[in-house]
Formats: sequence, structure tokens, C-alpha cells
Amino acid sequence: MLGELNTEQIECLLKELPVGRIGCHADGITYIVPINYAYDGINIYAHSVKGTKIDMMRKNLEVCFQADAIINLQNWESVICWGRFEEITDMLEREHAMQKIINKVMPLMKGVDAQPSHGFTSAASNVGDEVELILYKIVLSKKTGRFERD
Repeated sequence: MLGELNTEQIECLLKELPVGRIGCHADGITYIVPINYAYDGINIYAHSVKGTKIDMMRKNLEVCFQADAIINLQNWESVICWGRFEEITDMLEREHAMQKIINKVMPLMKGVDAQPSHGFTSAASNVGDEVELILYKIVLSKKTGRFERD
């Protein structure tokens, strides 16, 4: 059975999942890349180092975000959102966003000394004193969701 997720199911899925994909478009090129993220019920929070994704989102602030939970080909849920890229520059907001991401990502890391590598500085709590850590949010304007269940 195919169906549409209701608002509560969409919110639950976005809060639950650790990985989603950002779709961005600039200079005639579309780029889709997976990210780990945190969702607070309003915005998607993420981090990155400078690269293709950041360059493109700085050129065209309108982005798409997708996340899914797949059990098998007959049992899955998927959410697609549209929103606007906003780089976070205020230090208090940066710290707040980073803490949300750390709280989401660290329980999924293996080993006592495990540290996520991409986009984090040498100390996970550091928000950019050593590496240009770009923290950003996607301010969501529209969300839809679908599912299939056997």
C-alpha cells in the first residue's frame, strides 16, 4: 500500500533519522549529497567544510532536503522538504547548532574515542577556531512525505 505521511509522521521521521540528503542547484548543475543533521521541529542544522555543496548553496539559497527510512523495497518512509540555506555566523547560535549535531551524531559513533571526521574540528566541541567549520541551517518552508507498506 502506498500512502502519504501525515504531519506528525513527517515530524517524527525528520527528528529520528541521522542522515539525509541536500539537493542544491547553481550554475546549471544539480548536486545531491548526504549529510548528518539535527532537526529541532523548525530547521535542519548541519555542518561542513568549504566545498562544492557550500559554494552552490551560497550561490542559490533555495535547497531541497530528503530523508528516508528503508526496511525493504515494500516497506519504507520518505520525507522531502524545501527550504532556504542560511549560514550561521552568530557564535551563540553556532554553539547551539553544534551541540544539537553532536547530541545526534555521537551516540551513533563506535568506540569510546570515536570522533566524526568530516566537518568537525580536532575537538568535537570546537566550533571553528582551528578549521573553517561552516554551520548552517535549512529554514524549511514545505514538507511532504510518502510511504509504502506491504
